[in-house]
Parts: sequence; structure tokens; C-alpha cells
Amino acid sequence: MNELKLGLLCWNQNTEWPALRDAGVRADRLGYDSLWAWDHLYPIVGDPHGPFYEGWLTITAWAVATRRIRIGLMVGANPYRNPTLVAKMAATLDNISGGRAYLGIGAAWNENEARDFGFEFGDGPPERLRWLAEALPVMRGMLAGEAPTAAGQHYHAQHVRSEPRPIQPRLPILIGGGGEKVTLRLVAKFADANNLGNGFETVKAKEQILLRHCEEVGRDPNEIERTTGVGVVVIRDSRVEAERVFQSLFEHNRVAHPWQNQPVGTPEDVAEKLAPYLGIGYRHMIAGHPAPYDEESATRLATEVRPMLERLG
Repeated sequence: MNELKLGLLCWNQNTEWPALRDAGVRADRLGYDSLWAWDHLYPIVGDPHGPFYEGWLTITAWAVATRRIRIGLMVGANPYRNPTLVAKMAATLDNISGGRAYLGIGAAWNENEARDFGFEFGDGPPERLRWLAEALPVMRGMLAGEAPTAAGQHYHAQHVRSEPRPIQPRLPILIGGGGEKVTLRLVAKFADANNLGNGFETVKAKEQILLRHCEEVGRDPNEIERTTGVGVVVIRDSRVEAERVFQSLFEHNRVAHPWQNQPVGTPEDVAEKLAPYLGIGYRHMIAGHPAPYDEESATRLATEVRPMLERLG
């Protein structure tokens, strides 16, 4: 049976670098399996005006500061960079980290920041998904040590190489998103890992669609690591205190309406909330970790909730 994995998505907004750096180092020390940052340029939860640390530079700095945890973006915004450059960056990150990189990628959604920064963003999600479909085989080929040529409608490259190769024999590409017709089909065709969110029932329904796409394209679904964002985890001995801390985290991030139905409460409450994912094969659970990075919750998820989930199988 696949082992349980825990990840931490440290919100790289409304913080200062020493705190963000230390949150990643702490996750490594606590035995988390993966560490993630967003690939955005403005805060995306709450007021968009505020400090935000660029994702690729954040995870590269973490790669130097940590020792064993795997590192990636949740997820990279494909329109923001040419896929040949992204593959080169991912291979470099893999070497810097000693073979611990994920290449997280998705079609992107934040039109406001793309407009402000002057990125070409297409005429809507269908066009950006077509760009992603063009990008994926180029990135996979480069990471595999091939010299792919891109001659699609959007991307153009000629026998492009990436040296040095990644340390990992197959650096995993993680595709984020749950679009039923296109995104999940791209997962079935190209991904080594997926990422779904928006609650258990949504993940359960999307999983069935992913399985159908795998069958249609002839892909063994066991080749795809299932990951899910489980929301913002806050753990205290009392539910009242956990809720108070949860509210304070969203106030710090200038969120008018905190998220609902999050894994907030005692360790037993949180384990009960997360346990259903195990039954559908989503054994890599990634918790949101907003600034100012609640150390108690991160510690207790790793040291108290993890054993509870492992006992459930």
C-alpha cells in the first residue's frame, strides 16, 4: 500500500522573507514530505494589495535551506514563462535540491495579475489549455534528455536541449486543476501527479472522471500520484481556540470572509476530516499554511494527526 504523505503549502503572501524561509525549514525538520509555494505575483486570498514573494525564487531558496523535503510550485502558471525555460529551470532546481523537485504546472487563472504584468493570457481558459497541451510534451521531452521540437500554434523551439539532466530519472510533472474535459485528460496523458481540491466530495467525483480518461488514453492510473489540497489546517486542544486562531490567520491575510468547512479543531477532528481521502487513494495531502505560519498546527499535524491517519491505513 502507498505510504501516507503530508505536504505544506506555505502562502507566500503577506509575510516577510525570514518567516517564509523558516516555515519551509520547519516543515523539513518536522518530516513533511513536500513543500509548496504559489506561482502568483499578487496576493490571491483576500486583498490583492500586499507583499508577495515570487514562486520560483522562493522554492529555489528553500531547496538550499532544506535537506530532505520535496519542493515544487502549486502550481506553475504556464502562460507566464516559455515551457522550454520552465523545463530548464526545473532541471536546475532538481540539481540544486539533490533530486527533490516537482514541476507543478497548470493553465493559470489570474487574469488581473497577468494583465498588470503584461503577460499574454489568451482569450479564455480554452485557449490557455491548448497552450498547456502544447507545452507538456516539450517539457517532458527536455526533462527526459531528449531534444524536442515545438511547432504548434503557440510555442516554437528547435531541437532544444537541457543540460545538465535532472538528478531524478523521471522528474515528476504535477498538473493542477480539475477541468473535466481537458485538464483531467492532460493529467491522464502527461502527468506523474495530479492535484485536486475543493473538498472531499469534489475530489471523489473528479477522480472518477480521471479514471475514465486514463482508460480512454490507455494509461495505467497507478502511474499517477494523487495529491489533494485539504484546506487550512489549525489544531488546538479545544475547538474554540482552534477557531480563534483560524480567524486570526485570515484577518492577517486581509480576508473579509474566511473559508468555510476547513480542517480546524482538535487533532481527532482534523484526522476525521482527512480520513475519507485515504479511501479513494488520495494519500498525499497538502495543507494550507498561511502567514504568520502557525507553528503549533504544523507540528501537531505532523506528529499527532499523521499517526492517526497511518493507523487507518
